[in-house]
Amino acid sequence: MSEVLKLEGVVRTFHSEGEDLHILRGADLSLRSGEIVALVAPSGSGKSTLLHLAGLLEKPDGGTIRIGGIDTARLSDSEKTTLRLNEIGFVYQAHHLLAEFTALENAALPQLIAGSTRKDAEARAAHLLDAFGLAARAHHLPGKLSGGERQRVAIARAMANAPKLLLADEPTGNLDVATADLVFAELLRVVRHENIAALIATHNPDLAARMDRVVMLRDGHLVDG
Repeated sequence: MSEVLKLEGVVRTFHSEGEDLHILRGADLSLRSGEIVALVAPSGSGKSTLLHLAGLLEKPDGGTIRIGGIDTARLSDSEKTTLRLNEIGFVYQAHHLLAEFTALENAALPQLIAGSTRKDAEARAAHLLDAFGLAARAHHLPGKLSGGERQRVAIARAMANAPKLLLADEPTGNLDVATADLVFAELLRVVRHENIAALIATHNPDLAARMDRVVMLRDGHLVDG
């Protein structure tokens, strides 16, 4: 398995009202293709910050972030944007679907932005929606979908460009227990089938136990759970 994500000594500090908040104090992590890792930590401890750094949405104050062996500090902003679009998928607790677009159109959009033809983008989107049990809902607007269905569309959209890395921040946090279990099972199945490296933040110990391994964010460092 090839190494998809590597964090080495990553530091992130926020400055607030004259006080330094040391969120990450030298975080290290290696994530390989096909590996699904749970990121577990209390609220406010820096999970979202870590995911934003790994996804190149924020810059670290120190340390190195490599994606596919590339030192991302050497990339221009436009190169980082291209890397995010083609290599990284994001899933958030809130689905953030475009209300005026159907499920199929929402899942196809990242591919269109990346330059795919509409035919190819919609074919890939239809394949992913079918994988998540949503073939019959493909032409429904988000307002006509349940919470679990909307989140599955959001996950399909995150996988639209066949990313090598999936970053998910409490992807089932807004769902009831039964729906969360269903959505998570489908997420794991599709991620494994597509051989994606996935880092998934969760508060749920039962969900974390279903992943390949658990890392915990403790005092600004990542430790095995």
